[in-house]
Amino acid sequence: MSGGVDSTACALLLREKYNVQGFFMHLAQPDFSTQKKRVKEIATRLGIPLHVIDLRPQFETCVLQYFSKSYFDGLTPNPCVICNRKIKFGLFLDTVIGNDMDYMATGHYATITEDTGTFHLHKGTDPKKDQSYFLSRLTQSQLAKVLFPLGNMTKENTYRYVEEQGFHDFKGLESQDVCFLDNSGIGRFLDSRSSMKTKNGPIVSTDGSTLGQHNGLFNYTIGQRKGLGISSESPLYVTRLDTTNNAVIVGGNDELFCEKIRVKELHWLAGNPPDLSKIYSVRIRYSHKGSDAAIHMGEHGKAEMTFQTPQRAITPGQFAVIYRETELLGSGIIER
Repeated sequence: MSGGVDSTACALLLREKYNVQGFFMHLAQPDFSTQKKRVKEIATRLGIPLHVIDLRPQFETCVLQYFSKSYFDGLTPNPCVICNRKIKFGLFLDTVIGNDMDYMATGHYATITEDTGTFHLHKGTDPKKDQSYFLSRLTQSQLAKVLFPLGNMTKENTYRYVEEQGFHDFKGLESQDVCFLDNSGIGRFLDSRSSMKTKNGPIVSTDGSTLGQHNGLFNYTIGQRKGLGISSESPLYVTRLDTTNNAVIVGGNDELFCEKIRVKELHWLAGNPPDLSKIYSVRIRYSHKGSDAAIHMGEHGKAEMTFQTPQRAITPGQFAVIYRETELLGSGIIER
């Protein structure tokens, strides 16, 4: 439970058939006390017991350190993907099952099917809320113990359902994308965790001209145009973060397009790769709709993906997530 509409809807739906208990994670939420109070109030209204599970040390090691190090290494991480694999559907799921629960249900907009002992993850019905991308590193053992009651619902239907059940105070309370950040944003969070603090360096065009100074590589990402503090006759975008020379490389929009990417640490949800002679849809970030690509396996969990149409602003550190129609097949981490 998080105190939001989705987890509340899950509890309402499931308590009609199951013995339901609530579990709330204490991670690094800046508003934890307020959130905890709200979750307790909702659990009381639902008439279910609530357990608060403190995972702060593990969250620091598995998520916050990964998040910070990635940015300091010139990469753009996705902490939710890592948190889901190691924390929410890892340590937290283990705790839930260890409390004599049969399953853990969450408010993710995705669906799970099972075929002869193999579990398959699919997109949620609502294309605007589909969250399967963030679940792309889950394992068979994790999928076997998880329920997604909202997978076939739209967000509006979820709001309507909880209102019909007497809950009317969820509008405007959507969870923020990165739960451990407050209003100060990523830059200030990272600056507070950097032993070197902000390390300035040059902003360099792809032809080698120095155009200005940056205030720390972690403040920039591929495709960024605003906030560069430079002027030019035509628009310039961040095309690369050069960690060797501590430089932000900028160029024209056409320089952001690429038809090939390399990925590492490939993970297949079914345990084995699909038929790689076929073409699959690959999403290079959560907001990406996906584009058809051929996948060529390499050694040690690496692969090269060749898109039929060049893709814009491919960002190292993000996850390339592979789909066959609605089914999520696997993912890999985009390399430089």
